Amino acid sequence: MTESDSNNQSLQLALAAAQTAHDNRARDILILDLRELTPVFDYFVLATGASRRQLHAISEDIDDKLEKELGDARLGREGYAESRWILLDYGDLVIHLFDDETRDYYGLENLWADAPRKKFPLENEQADDG
Repeated sequence: MTESDSNNQSLQLALAAAQTAHDNRARDILILDLRELTPVFDYFVLATGASRRQLHAISEDIDDKLEKELGDARLGREGYAESRWILLDYGDLVIHLFDDETRDYYGLENLWADAPRKKFPLENEQADDG
């Protein structure tokens, strides 16, 4: 697999994770492109849930989508039991699912302020309600 193929796959996984979070009514979904800032990750997906139950549902549905439908393997999961910040590690993609208070406290958007970002749903892909 070439580097271009890997980057494209990472982006497709990030978009799939963001869409799954959106489908589960997550808020403030953001994709951070870290490829120029660190060799460790390609993308972060950040999303906020309103409750422990919602965060669990988002996490489980993202796992199903990425593992069963897209054939990627999760390398690790942290914070599931506490459900304030669930981290899903897919290698080049890391998904951060927060409750409101924890997202505000850690401020990953500010920590990675130089990263290009995309709000989700993407502007040109939003459904027309009219």
